[in-house]
Amino acid sequence: MRFVDECSFQVGAGDGGNGCAAFRRESYVPLGGPSGGDGGRGGDVVFEGDEGRTSLLDLKHMRKLVAERGEHGKGHDMYGRSGEDEVVRVPIGTIVKCDESGDVIGEVLAHGERLIAARGGRGGRGNKHFSTPVDRAPKKAEPGQPGEKRAVKLELRVMADVGLLGFPNVGKSTFIGAVSRARPKVADYPFTTLAPQLGVVKLDEWVGADPGETMVVADIPGLIPGASEGAGLGARFLRHVDRTRVLLHLVTLDPGEGRQPISDYETLRAELERFDPELAHRREIVALSKADLTEVREEYEALKEQFEDRGVELHLFSAATRAGLKELVGLLRTEVQKPDLA
Repeated sequence: MRFVDECSFQVGAGDGGNGCAAFRRESYVPLGGPSGGDGGRGGDVVFEGDEGRTSLLDLKHMRKLVAERGEHGKGHDMYGRSGEDEVVRVPIGTIVKCDESGDVIGEVLAHGERLIAARGGRGGRGNKHFSTPVDRAPKKAEPGQPGEKRAVKLELRVMADVGLLGFPNVGKSTFIGAVSRARPKVADYPFTTLAPQLGVVKLDEWVGADPGETMVVADIPGLIPGASEGAGLGARFLRHVDRTRVLLHLVTLDPGEGRQPISDYETLRAELERFDPELAHRREIVALSKADLTEVREEYEALKEQFEDRGVELHLFSAATRAGLKELVGLLRTEVQKPDLA
């Protein structure tokens, strides 16, 4: 299924029903008073969190979303029925913004959580509410109020405990496939991953954890220099790191590209700082992948010293042979569970 993480369309809540101006006309009641009922309230446009959804694809081609209007009031004290809410299920982590101003209307952060994007209009009052000792037969009734209408923009930011960062082809997809049941596409060319992938790690299979304890890892598509300005769709991908609690920054030797792990690390750290300074200070673990390759193992000690000179501990692992993988998962679990995380 194609991954879509943003879309825009119009939403319109239902208008309130009009109040009714009517009078009692019954046998033996020659001077019947006002009996106009109130109009019903217009329906709201509501976004509801659904943990079974992972993309905004269903809403991508939507142009307008309108809730039902309230029913008009009637005689004989009959109130109009309220309009039905228009409820749309969205993935957890969806942000709803006003498309024109960019102001955030709200966020959907839990399964079943509801966010009202447009409120229905109040129904008008019938004429029986306007009866006074002076005017026992008021002909006045209120019209219903219009429902809110606006253009909205939905943005999806995946929610995970750990966010994987790194240049293309450093082994992020291989890592998430090794520690979870996620099956992302894996190949030996850049930009294999074109959309964020979520993997659920069953911790009791790796460390001494309680049965059922899990950790969610997000594989963010590979970043390149200039990502914070949108190069390679970097700005869209970086926003998915926003809700991760810990960053796992992967580096590796890639002689074909003429890059070095330390320069890759510093380049992407600079991109994080430019995109969001808070992200640059988020807790992180740095690991050298592809330890199954001889040249990687031979260079590890020298690279470890280079990172230590910058105050960073470099870990070594191989997703292919699982060497060092258990220790890395345990370290991630420890970092995720620290109470002082944002």
